[in-house]
Amino acid sequence: MGLFKIYFHILANIFFNLILIYLKIQKGTINMAIVKRKEILRWILDNIAWFILLAMLIIFSFTVRGFAQWPIYRNILYHSVFIGILAIAEAICILSKEMDLSVESVLALSAVVTAYLAGIGPDASGLHLNAPITLIIVLLMGAGIGLFNSYFIVKMKISSFIVTLAGYLIFRAVGLVITKGHGVVNISKDIVAIARTNIGPVPLMIIILIFMYVIFSLFLSRTQFGRYIYFVGDNREASYNAGIKVDRVLVIVFIISGILSALAGWLLAARTNGSSPSLGQGILFEAMAAVVIGGVSLQGGIGRLSGVFAGAIILSCISTVVSIVGINPYYMNIIRGGMIIVAVILDAIIRKIRPRLI
Repeated sequence: MGLFKIYFHILANIFFNLILIYLKIQKGTINMAIVKRKEILRWILDNIAWFILLAMLIIFSFTVRGFAQWPIYRNILYHSVFIGILAIAEAICILSKEMDLSVESVLALSAVVTAYLAGIGPDASGLHLNAPITLIIVLLMGAGIGLFNSYFIVKMKISSFIVTLAGYLIFRAVGLVITKGHGVVNISKDIVAIARTNIGPVPLMIIILIFMYVIFSLFLSRTQFGRYIYFVGDNREASYNAGIKVDRVLVIVFIISGILSALAGWLLAARTNGSSPSLGQGILFEAMAAVVIGGVSLQGGIGRLSGVFAGAIILSCISTVVSIVGINPYYMNIIRGGMIIVAVILDAIIRKIRPRLI
């Protein structure tokens, strides 16, 4: 209950401070040039996923026995590692007004390749490669897949939905061919150690996730190329007219998506000490849900990775609660689907409200 009190005080302070600011603005005691209602509302819209997450933590801490403790929070963050990294890849694509449905299959294929190259047993290659070599191989493979996708999207002018849907089927099938449908277990110990190493009380995997969000948030907000991604997603024609090399931007976007998906697969192989061709089934929809819940507009050009991070944690939090409470896991897809519908509706509402706040 101690954590519940902390959450309650945080949420209450935010709520009452917003009310106080609003009242002072109405009375004219705060200069409208300094604090504007529109700016406050824009800030709330930009961070709505964090408000949802905070509200969920408060509710679950109060209603679910044993929820408000560090091991549960650590498990939530740990589970969100793979969803979160895939969500970065998907968010960057959607920000550019494209879509990558192949991220799940690239993750699965990367995990299979990692286990095949580093595993022990009749279904492995027998090479017993170590962590750095397997990581380089799968990242190069991910970059190659991204380049492959972008060729058809940029040069052949085929819809990214169609191209990556085909990739979703092809790359999963390649994993089946490599392993002949069998799983590979007992991979190199230095790879498994990545998933079992803690820095203090925090698993290394969680630190990697946070690091990736910090790096790519800075990439999108502080670099010229990151701003180009937003411009291309917001107005493709205006980007062409402004001299932005749109095709180059899209090629790099899909290469980044492939690399991130491959990294997630390598980490997943480390966590499971092996792989199977069916690994990660359904994670695409969780990544997509995290992106939409996190406030990235499906119309492109709007959204921040901080919200996507919150979206990934929200989905992981729900999965953990379903497990704790003992709800039939088959209902999880219904919950995810419902959340996607709600998030899409919320996105449509926010897109209507946002122009009025400029």
